[in-house]
Amino acid sequence: MGMSSPSSPSGPSARVLTLEAADALRHLLGARASESPAVRDHHSHGESYHLPALPDIVCFPHTTAEVAAIMAISATHHVPVVPFGAGTSLEGHVHAIHGGITIDLREMNHVLRVGVDDLDATVEAGVTRLQLNHALHNTGLTFPVDPGADCTIGGMAATRASGTTAVRYGTMRENVLGLTVVLADGQIIRTGTRARKSSAGYDLTRLLVGSEGTLGVITEVTVRLHPLPEAVSAAVCAFETMQGAVETVIATIQLGVPVARMELLDDTQMDAVNRYSKTQYAVAPTLFFEFHSDSERHVADQAEAVQALAADRGGRGFEWATRLEDRERLWQARHDALYAAIALRPGSRPWTTDVCVPISRLGDCILETTRDNAGASFPITLVGHAGDGNFHLIYVLDPAAPAELEEASRLNERMVVRALAMGGTCSGEHGVGYGKMKFLEAEHGAALDVMRTIKRALDPDNRMNPGKMVNP
Repeated sequence: MGMSSPSSPSGPSARVLTLEAADALRHLLGARASESPAVRDHHSHGESYHLPALPDIVCFPHTTAEVAAIMAISATHHVPVVPFGAGTSLEGHVHAIHGGITIDLREMNHVLRVGVDDLDATVEAGVTRLQLNHALHNTGLTFPVDPGADCTIGGMAATRASGTTAVRYGTMRENVLGLTVVLADGQIIRTGTRARKSSAGYDLTRLLVGSEGTLGVITEVTVRLHPLPEAVSAAVCAFETMQGAVETVIATIQLGVPVARMELLDDTQMDAVNRYSKTQYAVAPTLFFEFHSDSERHVADQAEAVQALAADRGGRGFEWATRLEDRERLWQARHDALYAAIALRPGSRPWTTDVCVPISRLGDCILETTRDNAGASFPITLVGHAGDGNFHLIYVLDPAAPAELEEASRLNERMVVRALAMGGTCSGEHGVGYGKMKFLEAEHGAALDVMRTIKRALDPDNRMNPGKMVNP
């Protein structure tokens, strides 16, 4: 990995796994409890800039009962536990900063049930979003939450993931109906029902969605499905100014045009995309759109409405894509944005960060952030899920230059403080992990103490992904 953040721990802690605990895990799982250096190294990091931290042992359970047994061993021997999915997290969520047991859920990868009539499905936590959508083939249904990477559904629930389609279909918060969760003491609970609404009891599902493995291990997820749209069109439009692009986003949302995706890329990112994806888009602030409806006429009306809004605000070269292959080419360029940014500087490492603000303040936040970033000693690209006020920066850093990391840290902190002052949040979708813990008090105030109380109640020994989200 080669880089560490100023907020990173000084390094992996001493081994905390006792021989008795290791023997119990091997007795339970056999070869599926691995202390192999290569396996431990693979599970020491996600895709962030944070310093890796090795677990002592990695477990690969096949059932909820096995996860419960692992948690019982953890409780008996006072060993920390870190849940692990696809390893795509960006704020240190899966780093075993206190050593202990990593539970890799990828082998719990069965689609347990698809309810076509009720538009829902139940899956094991290790099922990925692409695997689920493959299982939905020929049902007329889709699971639309799309963070970009092929994340596990359990990991997406644990981090309250969203992505490019959230402006229409919502985040994991809106698309999870129920969970099976193993608590710190090994108890198995089931939250929520398949009913579309309930007023019975505390909403434990919403509490656990986004808890980042600090309250329990998610082993099964019941998700909401959506009908596949009958008609889809996409478009791309460059703008003379970033202000014009953002004003188009705000106007589109305020007028109620039902866009399915609305992505914003700055000129530096568009230059990177052209170089990497061999495209020829204008090197200018650019919006990517997608429209879903039940008729070709309706998606055409939506696109025409947005085209008019864009033209009034400096948009030019509005390019439609209705054929599947053209839409896939357009969106592949968008999904390649991270790799394109890295390619701007061979040998670099990315620090990807995000904030989210009320849609009315998106322009102010982006423009002030862009001015603040001017003159940085490294490339910075901007990609935004603009339709819901969320944007990301990619700091493209030299891993051998600590001064660049310090500079990026200062820029990131100023951006977060700016977003909070505008009524926003320190992270719209990357989550907290330990990378953004220091911002939670400013964002939540006394409510952070309530979070600590909940953490202590469910995890009194602080074994569940310790050092992340909140310190009890």
